Amino acid sequence: MSTPFDISAVLFGLNDGMLSTFFPVMHPNRSKSIMQWVEIDFFEYYFWGLMPQTSCRLVSEHVTCRESRGHIRMKALILVGGFGTRLRPLTLKHPKPLVEFANKPMILHQIEALKAIGVTEVVLAINYKPEEMMNFLKDFDTKLDIKITCSQETEPLGTAGPLALARDKLIDDSGEPFFVLNSDVISEYPLKLMMEFHRAHGGEASIMVTKVDEPSKYGVVVMEESTGKVERFVEKPKAFVGNNINAGIYLLNPSVIDRIELRPTSIEKEVFPKIAAENKLYAMALRGFWMDIGQPRDYIAGLRLYLDSLRKKSPSKLATGPHIVGNVLVDETAEIGEGCLIGPDVAVGPGCVVESGARLSRCSVMSGVTIKKHAYISSSIIGWSSTVGQGARVEKTVLGEAVHVKTSLGGVVYVCDDVYCNGGVVLPDREIEPSNLKPESNVRVWD
Repeated sequence: MSTPFDISAVLFGLNDGMLSTFFPVMHPNRSKSIMQWVEIDFFEYYFWGLMPQTSCRLVSEHVTCRESRGHIRMKALILVGGFGTRLRPLTLKHPKPLVEFANKPMILHQIEALKAIGVTEVVLAINYKPEEMMNFLKDFDTKLDIKITCSQETEPLGTAGPLALARDKLIDDSGEPFFVLNSDVISEYPLKLMMEFHRAHGGEASIMVTKVDEPSKYGVVVMEESTGKVERFVEKPKAFVGNNINAGIYLLNPSVIDRIELRPTSIEKEVFPKIAAENKLYAMALRGFWMDIGQPRDYIAGLRLYLDSLRKKSPSKLATGPHIVGNVLVDETAEIGEGCLIGPDVAVGPGCVVESGARLSRCSVMSGVTIKKHAYISSSIIGWSSTVGQGARVEKTVLGEAVHVKTSLGGVVYVCDDVYCNGGVVLPDREIEPSNLKPESNVRVWD
């Protein structure tokens, strides 16, 4: 049976790409309308206007509804960037977007957020280790039902050049806007609100802004607070002109690409100011938390903000128990020993083993790590398959992959027993024994 109805009648049930609500439909074996559970899968509410007529097909006790005219394809470009030098040594062997944050690679947070609001294709602008990136993500396009493609740069093209390079992947005959995201930005991704905002102001480009306490460290966006219309950009102002900064999330009409030459170009310094001068650039204040997690200190701060947001929105995902203090995320495959104290603001990844008596706070423990008995870790990042020795104390430290050392972040790292490390960064394939009292050349302080 096929029953047409106006989808506007059920818009109040919209929820992150899946609209589920009660709606009266006619059961084939009954002569009157009854209440059936309606699920409208993958409806892009941004394309409201004249509400499309939708056909309903009764399946058992469910009615599955899809737009009769087919799905409108939305696209996004993620600026994966270059070498990730600020997050070394983790990025010496792996591209930065594959570094785990809150138990999954950074880039998956963004891809999942884009998928949730109806994006059907994501283009990754890459110029560092593209093969590893695509090999990792090749399974996720099927799992997430989203197309993931690569636009590879032969030279760094800045923040605007990659859009020109990916022109053929981003522009089609639909004329619909596309998202652009910086890969090291973590937030609540209010992308639905941004779509509404973009459609309402009718300009050429929308950018998301966030407020900061020290705007002199950033490029400030001067805007009309009532309308969001951007007036100008001020790079690292010496005098106060505002505290809204670029949050690295954009929604752009295809015409923006026509403004960009295929060369190293800055979208913030060369493209946006010209659009603003034509009164076609608008800024939307970001709701919720935001952090650029491209360096260790901000990574740890971003983890705290993320877990705090998780507590408010999905508290069931956080760990509980007598050994947990504050907000803690523990993968279901991790093993936690007796007498441990974990938290606040800790993420323990897949396959990790935390032995008895260990103490963890304000740290990220990536997949496959072993924390031995009575080790202490604070304000650090422990990389893939690392080992922190019994009684070792690690604070404000980052370790590289395949390191044998007394510290915290990296992959295949061994932190020797009874070692104390404070404020270090250890490169891959290194080892620091307890007798090493002088800092080696491969250790740097990041505070």
